[in-house]
Amino acid sequence: MSILGTRHDIRVLGRADLDDFLALTARDPVVNVFAEYRARTTGLEPRWLGGEVWGRYRDDELAAACHVGANLVPVQCDADDAAAFAARAVRIGRTTATIVGPSAAVDAFWSGVGSRWGRPRDIRTRQPHLEIAGEPSVAPDPAVRRTTRDDLDALYPACVAMYTEEVGVSPELAGGADLYRTRVLQLVNRGWSFARFDEGRLVFKAEVACATPAAAQVQGVWVAPDRRGEGLASSGMAAVVDLVRREVAPVVSLYVNEFNEPARRAYARVGFAESARFTTIMF
Repeated sequence: MSILGTRHDIRVLGRADLDDFLALTARDPVVNVFAEYRARTTGLEPRWLGGEVWGRYRDDELAAACHVGANLVPVQCDADDAAAFAARAVRIGRTTATIVGPSAAVDAFWSGVGSRWGRPRDIRTRQPHLEIAGEPSVAPDPAVRRTTRDDLDALYPACVAMYTEEVGVSPELAGGADLYRTRVLQLVNRGWSFARFDEGRLVFKAEVACATPAAAQVQGVWVAPDRRGEGLASSGMAAVVDLVRREVAPVVSLYVNEFNEPARRAYARVGFAESARFTTIMF
């Protein structure tokens, strides 16, 4: 380790701490895929993170961490770690729009900051975190393919519809349309956007949100409302799993709202299995 800390010391991590941080995320590389992806793509440099990563030490070893940006994500935190990060967060003030991660850690963190950070817009508890590391259990939809820039006029409205339906507000609010369109285009350019089109109309889509050598996390799964109930989600996700496992990462993960029974049934048919429970708190 490049800089020794004292017992239970918390400090901001930087590029010199990258190897230690990657060793920490490797303890559960699928659950920690977002934090590891951010570390690999930014080198833990705050200017590229748009925030900070805090590390907590026990006996001079990095024992837990917390990604603090637009998303606040605990990494390998027990309740004591989460409480310590919460105490630091209270002193600094809220800079994040979403808290998300394993339920025990998020719940402990929230109990420490909730009275000071204001009322959240929504709290979603017990979200099943699902993984698949083998062949899908249903036949992949052969019509699902990577999207291209030429698909953007059909893809972007579907992304807005999915986001609004899932989050409860439009990503275009407060002048956010250009930023969100840029994000959609970034995923297309990376080869992380997948869709099925019927006669030029998008009827199914999903994206990879983040990926590491160990895992990829899928987001934005959406079926056109008038085509739901036809099995497009199951066969479409089977195609996404097949493509992602062959060309991006060997394990595919996602998390879903506990109350979304149709989606949970679709993922179960594909072969996803629950590995954890997440909590998401949105402001």
